Amino acid sequence: MPHIPAGTPFAKLRVLDLTRARAGPTCVRQLADFGADVIKIESPPGLDPNANQTDARDSPDMQNLHRNKRSMTLNLKSPDGVAVFMRMVKDADVVVENYRPDVKDRLGINYEALRKVSKRIILASVSGFGQDGPYRDYPGVDQIAQGMSGIMLVTGKPGEGPMRAGAAVCDIAAGLYAALGVMTALYERQTSGEGQWVQASLLHAGLGLLDFQAARYTVNKEVPRQVGNDHPTGMPTSSYRTKDGFINIGASGDGMWGRLCKVIGREDLHKKPEYVDGKARSKNRAALNDDLNSVLVTKTSAEWIEAINKAGVPCGPIYTMDQVFADPQVRHMKIAETVAHPIRGEVTLVGQATKLSRTVAKIVRPTPELGEHTDEVLREVGYTDAQIADLRTRAVL
Repeated sequence: MPHIPAGTPFAKLRVLDLTRARAGPTCVRQLADFGADVIKIESPPGLDPNANQTDARDSPDMQNLHRNKRSMTLNLKSPDGVAVFMRMVKDADVVVENYRPDVKDRLGINYEALRKVSKRIILASVSGFGQDGPYRDYPGVDQIAQGMSGIMLVTGKPGEGPMRAGAAVCDIAAGLYAALGVMTALYERQTSGEGQWVQASLLHAGLGLLDFQAARYTVNKEVPRQVGNDHPTGMPTSSYRTKDGFINIGASGDGMWGRLCKVIGREDLHKKPEYVDGKARSKNRAALNDDLNSVLVTKTSAEWIEAINKAGVPCGPIYTMDQVFADPQVRHMKIAETVAHPIRGEVTLVGQATKLSRTVAKIVRPTPELGEHTDEVLREVGYTDAQIADLRTRAVL
């Protein structure tokens, strides 16, 4: 079926999606959820030796990453396939790819080649380590980037070795940074009339996520260490045991620290020299946590969460995923959205995290079947049925 905009902001944009795995699709999803006409271009069946690295088409991951798109097949390893692609570029606004940097050069679809077809085209490239430099051609995945960016040695408990974050944070961040770059380039194009090359990498995204942890080194040459669930510099911010489980408390400022001491009935802690200010509390974090745990274990999580929040101190539960989606605030925010799937029936996905007051993003269609819209898209860029049939005969589609 023709393009169904999931929102209005990007409804006039056409995006050619050459991405796979997670980082690139995360970028494209931001555009698709706000209405862009995203055409997911994939290799014809049997052509791509890495196709089995992707989850099944109707898997949770594929459905969540590739909703709101159309799909076509195209053999970009053939000159005729590249010719078709370049014809599509003429009417497109954005191309997104996350190949290794040399692949687009070998295929003849790098930024210089695209710009010859359309000066307005924006190319977004997401890679492991950047488009140049000594690691340019290294394969990059989230876990490698987590290690190289420093994330794994500021995560986890001291002395227990490196620990990856529980989500693909470098992949996701790289995709979001790339999407922000695309939006910036689109805005700038309104003035210059020209596109540009947007670049993001997993390594740089990991460092971007570290933020103040990285700045502790760049500014003060301080190497951050693992501190488990504790905040690295602002205590008491950590997870604490209660009568029936665990809770998180964030009371790093002196004012919040005083209110926490009062609500738990331990105002004597506020007067201890060892906890007199943030620096002292951070230095004496082990003793501080022991003092707090000795009190917090006397009541249930629900009792403490209510009392501590009423005192103006951040406090919350530590959920399993089923508890997350049962939470009344999560349900109120309508984070889970449903869409009709031709095979699985009604599927519930994770909705767009950015909310706008007037131009709402929606999930209007599930991940398309492989090549579902090939003929439809080619007709839109001027191919006749006879030409499409010829392309199929020559294994271009």
